[in-house]
Formats: sequence, structure tokens, C-alpha cells
Amino acid sequence: MVGAGLTTIDSADVYAAWVPGHTGGEGETVTGAWLKKRGHRNDETTPLEETLEAFVRLIKPGKVRAIGAPNSSAVRRRTALNTNARHGLPRYDALRPHCNLVERGIEADLIPLCREAGLAVTPDFSFAAGFLTGKYRTEADLAKSPRGARNVGGYMTPKGMVILDALAKVAAAAGMTMGQAALAWMKAKPGITAPIASATTPAQLAELVKAAEVTLDAASMAVLDVSSA
Repeated sequence: MVGAGLTTIDSADVYAAWVPGHTGGEGETVTGAWLKKRGHRNDETTPLEETLEAFVRLIKPGKVRAIGAPNSSAVRRRTALNTNARHGLPRYDALRPHCNLVERGIEADLIPLCREAGLAVTPDFSFAAGFLTGKYRTEADLAKSPRGARNVGGYMTPKGMVILDALAKVAAAAGMTMGQAALAWMKAKPGITAPIASATTPAQLAELVKAAEVTLDAASMAVLDVSSA
């Protein structure tokens, strides 16, 4: 379909429910698997003029107020800013990159660009799939949840353990949970507008709410910076 130039999919979970043995949602499962295989990444082969012109058709009637972009390189973001300025097209106002205490690659070039251009930065994966909450300490812990088995194993390296130990000490000294300390570190980093974190239980939600109110002192920030450098 995509090879033929068709890029819009009409989908609903009831469409395939009539098939014997189906319960609904099978079409979304197929589509999701295809998207996952492609990587869910920004398609850098599509001209930015084409992408931004499509946003015009959403912004003018008021369907969209502001546009943002997911994970992409600093070069791609710089090109987008130059494109919108040159052609008078909509400007990206926000960026949602991948960043946490274990993965700090955006600090080298993407954060400086966003600060210069005045783009909001709202990183996802702030807990590194739960690794930074202290839930996963051993390989056996990965079986605690499907997400752990799927996403956390790559963080369980010698460097990851050093970061986890430092985070545990900082959190204990500050009277916080490890998750709260991880978010407090993110909030305090120059150029970060707000970290994105998810909750699956009311208790986790309460922890996130509390994280919005706490801060780390300079010494604690330095410990975490050094351990995760």
C-alpha cells in the first residue's frame, strides 16, 4: 500500500471482529507491527516542505494550534527551522526527544539548538522504561513485567548499575523515591521544559504528582551528572 503511494489508513477495532476467532483490533495489531518494524522514526526521505505544508491544512482551520516533532537529529531540526523561515511555513514549537539519566546524547547538540530557537523540549522515557525507579536490579527482575523483558535489559550494564546506585543514594538522602529523583534531575537540566513520565496505578500517579514539587540541591545534581556522564 505504502509502496503504491497510499499513506492514510482507515481503521477501527470492530472492522475485523466479524471474522471467526477474531475479537476486534486485529487490523490495528497488523498496522502497529508494521510501524514498529519501520522504527516509528521521523522519515527523513520526505521533503520538509511537504510535511510542513500538510500542517498548514490543519492549523488554518484551527484543528491544530502548535506542532511538535518526536525523536530526530539536530541537523534535521535545524533544516526544519530554516525551511519554515525560507518558505513561511509553520514552525515546530516543541520537540519530544529520547532522554533520561542513562541516555544523555541530546545535551551535546539538540538541547543547545532548542534553547537557541526557543523550542520546548519534553523528553520521553524519563524513567528508562522503569529502570530508574529501582524496580529492576537483576536479570531475574526483568520478568516482573512485559515492558521490563522488552525494554529494560539494555540498561542493565556496568554504567547503568553505577547510575542506579548513585540515584538510590541521592534519593535516600533527599527523602525521595528514585523515580522522583530521576524526574527532579531532568526538570533541573537547562533546556528541558518538562519530562514525560507514565503511571499505571494510582500510587504511581501520586508519586509523579509529588515529583513536580521536589528539587535536588547542587551537590545531588553533581553526583548524578558525574555518575551518568
